[in-house]
Amino acid sequence: MKVLVYRKCSTCQKALKWLDAHGISFEERAMVEEHPTYEELKEWYEKSGMPLKKFFNTSGNLYKQMNLKDKLKDMSEEEQLKLLATDGMLVKRPLVVGTDFVLTGFREKEWEEKML
Repeated sequence: MKVLVYRKCSTCQKALKWLDAHGISFEERAMVEEHPTYEELKEWYEKSGMPLKKFFNTSGNLYKQMNLKDKLKDMSEEEQLKLLATDGMLVKRPLVVGTDFVLTGFREKEWEEKML
């Protein structure tokens, strides 16, 4: 299982502590230094079954500065995926990629259902 995080993010820190507390092994990846590629994002999005908007860090400064709330609805899925691949700060974190699931953000109940 891969967990993409931004170490300065308090939600990511909470999520990593939760994983450790539950003895769940994972491969950590710094999403800003090694942001997800277009190909990875496309694969994870298709595997997730979630709306693409769930992959965007909608509360992030970059998302707001780029005024993406208004722009995304006029962009194709491919354009959105390519945009996400340009900067790890645009991606909702943490991003967890398991063998048969993908999760964005940290919601303990959802994580329990998928991982325990």
